[in-house]
Order: sequence, then structure tokens, then C-alpha cells
Amino acid sequence: MKSHFIFSVLFFVFVSTFAQKQTLTLEDAILYQGGKLLPEKLNNVAWIPTSKEISYTVQNAQTLLSFSLSGKVDTLLKIDDIRKGAKYHAISNFNGYTWMDENTLFLKGEKSGYAYNVKEKTESRLFEELPGIVTASGTHKTANRDVCYETGAQAFTRDNNLFLLKGDEETVVVRNKDKNIVAGQSISRNEFGISKGTFWSPSGNMLAFYEKDETAVSEYPLLDINTTPGSLNSIKYPMAGQKSEVVSVGIFHVLTSKVIYLKSTKAEFDYMTNLAWDPSENFVYVAELNRAQNHMKLNKYSAITGDFVATLFEEKSETWVEPEHAPYFIDGQKDKFIWLSERDGFMNLYLYKTDGKLVRQLTRNKWVTKEIIGQDEKGKYVFYSGTGKNPTETNLYKVEISSGKQSLLTLSEGTNTTLLSPDGKYFLNNFSNTFIVNNVSIRSAKDGYLKQHVFSAENPLKDFETPSVEITTLKSADGETDLYARVIKPSNFDSTKTYPVLVYLYGGPHAQQVTNSWLGGAKLWMYVQAQRGYIIFTVDNRGSAYRGEKFEKIIHRQLGDAELEDQVAGVNYLKSLPYVDANKMAIHGWSYGGFMTTSMMLRNPDLFQVGVAGGPVTDWKYYEVMYGERYMDTPVENPEGYKKASVMNYVKRLKGNLLLIHGNIDNVVLMQHNLKLIEAFVDEGIQVDFFVYPNHPHNVRGKDRIHLMTKVLNYIDEKLKD
Repeated sequence: MKSHFIFSVLFFVFVSTFAQKQTLTLEDAILYQGGKLLPEKLNNVAWIPTSKEISYTVQNAQTLLSFSLSGKVDTLLKIDDIRKGAKYHAISNFNGYTWMDENTLFLKGEKSGYAYNVKEKTESRLFEELPGIVTASGTHKTANRDVCYETGAQAFTRDNNLFLLKGDEETVVVRNKDKNIVAGQSISRNEFGISKGTFWSPSGNMLAFYEKDETAVSEYPLLDINTTPGSLNSIKYPMAGQKSEVVSVGIFHVLTSKVIYLKSTKAEFDYMTNLAWDPSENFVYVAELNRAQNHMKLNKYSAITGDFVATLFEEKSETWVEPEHAPYFIDGQKDKFIWLSERDGFMNLYLYKTDGKLVRQLTRNKWVTKEIIGQDEKGKYVFYSGTGKNPTETNLYKVEISSGKQSLLTLSEGTNTTLLSPDGKYFLNNFSNTFIVNNVSIRSAKDGYLKQHVFSAENPLKDFETPSVEITTLKSADGETDLYARVIKPSNFDSTKTYPVLVYLYGGPHAQQVTNSWLGGAKLWMYVQAQRGYIIFTVDNRGSAYRGEKFEKIIHRQLGDAELEDQVAGVNYLKSLPYVDANKMAIHGWSYGGFMTTSMMLRNPDLFQVGVAGGPVTDWKYYEVMYGERYMDTPVENPEGYKKASVMNYVKRLKGNLLLIHGNIDNVVLMQHNLKLIEAFVDEGIQVDFFVYPNHPHNVRGKDRIHLMTKVLNYIDEKLKD
């Protein structure tokens, strides 16, 4: 047996030596990470209601298949088959399909919606979107479509107004000539978990919607270079300490076409978030937050009259309270809901009655709950995802509502993405870690055991020379906390040699770079640069996500302090490695990572020889109210914090080479940030490099991203060789 094993190893080495491996290019990494170099997965996957089957698409979403618990694969539908007998011909693929019931699909065309009965092969039109209105000021297109599958109606916006469409009948919900009044769209610049502006009631008889009055919000000009002469497009952008939008919640009663507004007692510039309907449709729940974001009230309103009913409970913090999850109601227990809160230091689940009485704290984990995934059909268990003890992982758990007994359902170390069956008896699981590409299976929601293996994805990089990745830990600057770091090394790594280093970082709230998942959470361009002979290093510093309140909130009123200290600890770790060339170190990041990059280059000027900062925040007084004031308060309330965090105050310290990059129509981190920093360098007579990407907003995407990353990596190569 021993000799056979030795022969096998020698044969593998022999074959590997003569096998021709391709070199991964930057073009491959950028154009194909989301395509042919993306690990195999199920596309448009969904559980078929009241069945033990999943559906998914193949052939560019031209074919819809089913996969059963027995492993049987069947073809449910083909787009060509639908077209042959269809009255309507607007459906080109199955992207965006939804099961309305076990036999009926909702199919979405570019401007239409249909119900298709898979069993009877019949279809009915739910709505046919009316064409955009053309006026002297241009074409006014529809947007923000929100379909109610119970009634077949669709809510949508046109410009700043809100409408409802069923069949070809269009109903006005809100029409306001004042362009400062915006209805039916996302508010608060998508903070607090807000991602849309309309919310159908359970039966579809009412539609709640956000409305914002932006009259007091400053206009900010963005240059449009595509007109002759160039012109300005103004956006509303509330900067820290300045006036913000005024938010309200309206409710449209479909049967009477009447709109009422919730009679909130909030102050003018407070926030209204995490809207949820009561299962009875009689009430609406809204988390209301003061502008300082340190005091939240969960308020209950009548959906019939808009009257305030009660404050169910309040949460306060010396730093900030940030509600991001709406109340989650439990089937069969309609007088109870679950609330997610980190009031005990970690995000946990709390069971409440609809009168505001706390029934019990359901979970008491010392790690972070991420989101509720679903429940079983009897309302006995709630399923949710969380990190578990290792914050680089994502696992599935269930908790018994009556007892608080918790069970772990994902049994391997790594990252799990799950889809629960409608009855809560099974879950589809996508699993990966740094060694496993993607393992897809159907598992029992009772104990997590395998019911049916679906497939194991092949390594899409198997034909390429591929660097290695590992996740390691080091101590934070205060010596108290483990930080998780990712190290990518060339495939021909030699520990007796020394290598230049590229530190890639983000470092801000709500983000995690290092995960126990395929590629370690890295982008493929990092593997390209590693294969060119670099060590690529990333560490998630204090202030980043999924580590609990103490870890994440240390940044309050002092952005750039603890984060930089931990990044310095990361550099010191690198310097301790015998294969790292401490005289050839570069740093790169975008957005908050751009703030961190410029801050590191200026506040710790002896560490890096090269820095490339994309879309950097350079002074928090130029950033938006909702995000900026949560962490820094206002410039008047925290002048020293704003002063210390402003990179303009450190320009004299620059020693290395610095490249600044920005999109000229960036509506998130305005180009004013970079221009003010450049102005400060010019005032001091200090040379830096600057590059603008025309017609790009906060990041550079598409084929132009090849140009961006070529510029970034070439700049690093050239300057480290100087």
C-alpha cells in the first residue's frame, strides 16, 4: 500500500509538471469573475410551493427545470413553448419569475407581467405597462416596480410621483407638481436597511409608501460632459450638519383610492424606518429614530386612520442605535413578532407581543445574528443565519419559539447561503470555504442532515496558475481582540525569497472583507497581482462588521483612529514575516477604503511607499447626513473629531507616491472630497497624481474597470521599482 501511494504521488507530480497551466489575466479576472470564472450555481432558484421540489433556470434562463428530493430532474417549461401559444409575446426569458402558487408562475416582461399556469399551459395578463410620457422636458419613464402577487397589481413611480397599475388601468396614488416632494422611492439614502419605497399589505388591499420632502436639502451639481456645451445635473445631497429630508409614511386604500398619512409625533428631520404590516392589516409598525440616531421608538399606527396607537418599546445608546430589520411576524401567532436588536452587545432575537410586552429574549448568543431566513408552517421554529463563534463564517440556525432552544443546522466550517422550503422542512444549501468551491445540497431542517446532494462545483480556475489563500489571526492594536486577515501568495511561493506587498482594505462599518469562503472573499484581480509576485494582504480592523457592539462601535466620533491602529498592527505582522520586503509595500482601497488609504499615507507616512485611493472621503463634513452623523455626530457637536479625521490636515507628512482616483459623476462620495485634498497638496507645493473616470459614479464598472485596475496595478509596480 505504501509503494502504491508513493507511485500515485509521483505520477501526479509528473503529470502536473507537464500540464500546461494558463496565466490568469486582469481581463479574465474582471470580465469573467461574474461569468465563466464564476463557480457553478443554480440560477433563479426557488422552492415550488406545497411541494418538495426546487425550480431553477438553464440555457440563459430559456428553460425552467425542477429538481426533487429524490434527485429527479424534469423540464417544466421552455420560453419557446410559451411563445408558440401565447397571446402576448413580451416574455423573453425566465429571469425574475416567481411562484404565485404551486401551479402558477408570475413572468415578467420588460414592460408587462403575466400569470402562467404550468399545469394547464394557460396565461393571463396582469398588467401591461403604459409607455413613458414624453413632454418638452424629456421622456418620463417608469421605475421602482413592486408587484402584488395576491391581486396582480403593480405599484410604480414616474418621476417623483406614485401610481398603481392593474391590467391597463392606471391609478394615481400621489401626483405632486412640486419636484421636491418624492413618493414611492427609497428614502434616507438607503440607510437603516431601506431598499425600496412601497410596501403591499398582506392581501394587497392597501399600499404603504415612503414620501420625502427635499425642499430644504441642498442641490449638488454633477457635470454632464455628453452635452454641447457641458451641463449640470443637480442631485439632492444633505451634508453632515445641514438640513435633511422630511419623511412621512402614506397609506393608499386601493378599494377607495384614498390616501391617509401616519400622524407621527417625530421631529422634523427624524427618520422613519423598518416599516411592517400587521397580519390583520389594521396596523402599521414603524421604527422612528432621532437625528442623532441614539434613540429609537417602535411605534404602532392605525392603517385605517393613520392615528398613533402606541410606542411598543424604546432603545437608547451612548453611541448609536441602528434598526435594520422590520418586525417579523410568526404564522399562527399573529399577536407576536420577533425583533432583532444588539441591545445586549450582539445582534439577537427578541419575542414581543403586539401590545409591546416582551415575552422573552429568544437567543443570547455572543456572536452576530445576520438575518431571519424563515419559519416552519406551524410557527414553532424560526430559522436565521449568523456567524457562530467564527466571525468569518455564515451558518444556519433554528430556535424554538416556545423555549428558546437553539440548534445549529449547517455542519461544516465555512460560508452557507440557504433557502428555506415554504413548509420549513427542508433547506437548499450553498456551501463553500477556502478549499471547497460550491457544494449544493438539500438538507433536513430538523437536524441539517443531507437529504439529496445536488452538485459539487468544479474549480473554475483549475486550468490557471492559481495563488494560494489562507486566513490567519493577529491581535488588534489594544491587544485584546483577534483580527482576521487574508494572505494571498503566488503559486510558486518560496519562503526563502522576499516579496513586495499590496495591502487592500476597506475598514469601514457594514463591511467584511475576510470570509471563510471560496477565494477567501477576495476579488480575482488580487490573485492576478499575487501571481505577478506580490503578497496580497487584507485585515478586517475594529469598526468592521459582524463582530458585535464593542468591536464595531469603538469608532464613534473618531473615525480613522482605531481602524488605522489595527491596520498598523497588520503592517507590523507583515514585517515579522521573513518573506515580506518591508521596503516595498503598497496600499489600495476605495470609498471608506480610500479614506483609509489616504489616512495611512498621511498619518503613518513611513509605512507605505505607494498608495492608490479611489473615491476617498477626505473630510466627513462633506459626506451625507444619514451615514456620517451616525458615526461622527455633527461638525458643530464634534469639531475635534472632524478635524482629526480630515486628511487635509496631514498633507505635509506625505513621503510616498499617492494616486487619487474619482468618477466625475460620483453621487455617493462627491468629487469635492478629492478636489479639496488636491487643493491642499497644491497649497503646500506637494506633488501627487490624480485621474478622473468620465461618466462613472462611485465606482468604475464594465470594461472600463480593466482600465482602472491596470492603472492601479501599473502605478504600484512602477513606483515600487523606483
